[in-house]
Amino acid sequence: MGYQEMNIEGRNAVIEAFRSGKTVDKLYILDGCQDGPVMTIKREAKKHDTMVKYVTKERLDQMSQTGKHQGVIAVIAAYDYAEVEDILQKARDKGEAPFIFLLDNIEDPHNLGAIIRTANLAGAHGVIIPKNRAVGLTATVARTSAGALNYTPVAKVTNLSKTIEELKKEGMWFVCADMGGTSMYQLDLKGPIGLVIGNEGDGVSRLVREKCDFIASIPMKGDIDSLNASVAAGVLAYEIVRQRG
Repeated sequence: MGYQEMNIEGRNAVIEAFRSGKTVDKLYILDGCQDGPVMTIKREAKKHDTMVKYVTKERLDQMSQTGKHQGVIAVIAAYDYAEVEDILQKARDKGEAPFIFLLDNIEDPHNLGAIIRTANLAGAHGVIIPKNRAVGLTATVARTSAGALNYTPVAKVTNLSKTIEELKKEGMWFVCADMGGTSMYQLDLKGPIGLVIGNEGDGVSRLVREKCDFIASIPMKGDIDSLNASVAAGVLAYEIVRQRG
């Protein structure tokens, strides 16, 4: 599948995109626009839990490739999303304990792509991202993942904390990366595990952190206090790989 970022412009085209089952990652609507077709689009967006941004006409004109946006532009995912169940099935098919990355609001597409790539190399069965506030599977993410998106399923969920609760019922347990935690070398990271990586600036949100069984910190010797999110994901993932060995 190509890495084409698709923007769909115009009211009928956007309604059609929703109804034909395309994954709309983000929807840009002219601020204050209230007429019939736009209300229909808003309803569809709500039904599909799509992130909506209200923007100025200048912003839409800038984004538009056709010059005929009629106040709406939809950004379509460059890749199809998997279901959480597909990820668990992948682990079963391989006869392995599930190993899943969960990303709490990663905003930089280069970070997301790099983390998907790491997940693939570390043998994780998939990646779970939240629907809101985070970046989706854009063309930039696909490019940065260097092909990993073709092999590593990514699922998008409405509520990360709730998904963690559901996966706990499947026997999984969760470790999140956080500065104040226990050194990762002192934790037992074997078995069915979810690795939770937080937002670039704020780390793992409180609600998600409270659901985690362990908080792991990466021992650091240097003078700066934090690692880039994708590097932290790699370091922790490989400690998990070593222990699963």
